[in-house]
Amino acid sequence: MEDLSRLLTTAFLGALLASGLRLAIPIFLAALGEIITERAGVLNLGLEGIMLVGALAGFMGAYYVERLPAPGFLGLAPWAGILAGILAGMAMGLIMAVLSVSLRTDQVIASITLVILGQGLTTYVYRQQFGSLTARINGFNELAIPPFSDAPFFGEVFFRHDVMTYLSGLLLLAGWYFLFHTTWGLGIRAVGEHPAAVDTSGINVNRIRYAAVLIGSALAGLGGAVLIVAQLHIFNEGVTAGRGWIAVALVIFARWRPGLAFLGAILFGIADALQFRIQALNIAAIPYEVLLMLPYVLTILVLLRGVHKSEAPAALGVPYVKE
Repeated sequence: MEDLSRLLTTAFLGALLASGLRLAIPIFLAALGEIITERAGVLNLGLEGIMLVGALAGFMGAYYVERLPAPGFLGLAPWAGILAGILAGMAMGLIMAVLSVSLRTDQVIASITLVILGQGLTTYVYRQQFGSLTARINGFNELAIPPFSDAPFFGEVFFRHDVMTYLSGLLLLAGWYFLFHTTWGLGIRAVGEHPAAVDTSGINVNRIRYAAVLIGSALAGLGGAVLIVAQLHIFNEGVTAGRGWIAVALVIFARWRPGLAFLGAILFGIADALQFRIQALNIAAIPYEVLLMLPYVLTILVLLRGVHKSEAPAALGVPYVKE
């Protein structure tokens, strides 16, 4: 009981929530992208592969820009990594769009292809470029926002993060506004519900689905890049560790709504942070194997919840054939 009492302190809770918020960002970005994609009727289960490619691209972009002879480029290196991750995600999204929209292949099979491609490609490229060396990048540092960051508890939880954590909050608002308060967002939601009706009104269904897949994949690639450039500062094979699959489950949990996806991502982030921090405290009463299972057990519970309350777009996963 004395060990467990260390979990009930304000300091532990503040550090846990702050870490959980940071760890939630890559998952949330991928889930936001998947919401946009699925709202257009395309089921992209390849987020794990897209995030892996985005992570490696982000790492390499920051790594090589850091090593340019001009010292003025050092501050731009993390942003180069973020841009590289977005572009890599879009490249993977283009493959998915061609397979699922143009060629009208089975979207589940196309998605699994992306996962396998991402895993194989990142392993091969990383070994070719870096071998067995443990290369590191500087990445983003903590950006405190005074005087709010000096406030007890809330300052640590909300105002001592890297710049990408703050920007992700803006992306949440932008994604919500884009989907529900713009003409483009209305078109995406209409294509996901009744593509034939949209087509008869003169709107190109395939063009909207292409755009949605590219935007969604760009956000997933961004999530992978944020994981490396803003948090880990190092790349390992399989570094995403199932975050792409968790993001897919999170979309179901959120019922295809960005706000709920953000809250769900924070729950996953806290579960992840909890197992790290309890292991660091070396509390013998809780086996570390149980802690490692936490995020994945939560994923199963989320899927079970989604079975009974699914509000998926009516045309999700159905290729559109113009009659």
